[in-house]
Amino acid sequence: MSPTATASVPLPKIDAPARDRRGSALILGAVATTVMLAGASAPSPFYPLLQERLGLGSLGVSLAFAVYAVALLAALLTVGSLSDHVGRRPIISIGLVVVAASVAMIWLADSAGMLYLARGLQGLASGALVSTTSALIADAAPADRPQRASVVNSVAPMTGLALGTVLAGVLLQTVPDVAATATFVPLIVAYLVVAALIWTVPETSPRERGWLGALRPRAAVPAAARGLFGISIPIILGGWATGGLFLSLGPSIVHAELHVDGQLGPALVVGVLPAAGALAAFLARNRRPFANAVYGATALAVGTAVMLLALVTSWLPLYIVAVVIAGTGFGTAFMGTVASLLPLAAVHERAELFASIYIVAYLSFGLPAVLAGAFASLVGLHATVLGYGVVVALAAGTAAVVRARWQAAQPVTG
Repeated sequence: MSPTATASVPLPKIDAPARDRRGSALILGAVATTVMLAGASAPSPFYPLLQERLGLGSLGVSLAFAVYAVALLAALLTVGSLSDHVGRRPIISIGLVVVAASVAMIWLADSAGMLYLARGLQGLASGALVSTTSALIADAAPADRPQRASVVNSVAPMTGLALGTVLAGVLLQTVPDVAATATFVPLIVAYLVVAALIWTVPETSPRERGWLGALRPRAAVPAAARGLFGISIPIILGGWATGGLFLSLGPSIVHAELHVDGQLGPALVVGVLPAAGALAAFLARNRRPFANAVYGATALAVGTAVMLLALVTSWLPLYIVAVVIAGTGFGTAFMGTVASLLPLAAVHERAELFASIYIVAYLSFGLPAVLAGAFASLVGLHATVLGYGVVVALAAGTAAVVRARWQAAQPVTG
């Protein structure tokens, strides 16, 4: 939306105490993103148990995973940019309360229908939250350290994905009888606490007219960012498609293909991907954005190729190495993409830009996982994962070459 098209209410001048409160806003935005993604990945170690208890097959598990992604996409298309008009705090507070309710439903689910409903509700709330918390982090980042927003917006989601999976796996292994309670109740409490605390920090987005119009389903990218956004789509696709495969079918892959028994082992192996992504994004935070994007896409291609070799040979150590390599690509590719695009969007365009980024991300996250679940029922898990890996490796490798050539053609590198 053009700043001349609507009347904005200017934010007050920020003094030193207010700057400290804006630092608190950045921290709360990071915490909200982390716990939200932890709630998205925490059900993953429970899927084999739910598959047996609720009578779900491989397709049913993938559907439970994908309902979340589809609902999240629907929210991104409708309310993804709403905080650009009504402010960040109301969307974050309401969204976290709804996520808390959905996680409670997952905890108490006694049928496939209730599980799907809970995941759908969780996806709708997360769709409203993910673009808003990302925009809040960008708003609150220090003006003299703009790269901090890209780092936090990359590290926080990866950390959440890793924590949710690993902690749930640890609890399933150590206290199986109360693992669901010990996993989901703390998440519910965390959501409600952050939903209340968000009102203690300053609003970072000026109110604008036209919020009803923002609810019309659409996806928009600021004009200045469109060329680079198009080039970045294959990079986002490669990373998030890899993440989707691991979080939906990862425990089954580790158990059936690599013969790892128990609950903790598969959860730890699955959690390695986002954990490596978070660490790599933090370590590479001072590198140029395009270098991170190209490295990330290359690492995704190489890691996925090594993963295919590990699955063919059923060699667990090689598989873990492959996951680490791919994980570093997952984290740095996304960070490099966000850092390249963010400077091209004005403050009132940030939530809209992040909504568009996450639309691509969650399409890549959910749709391939559903297809993989369907194919696993038809041709088996082994053949499905091999085919999936080939597609991801080719897409990521091509993305690395295209991004590098695009950057070389620019008059100013960044």
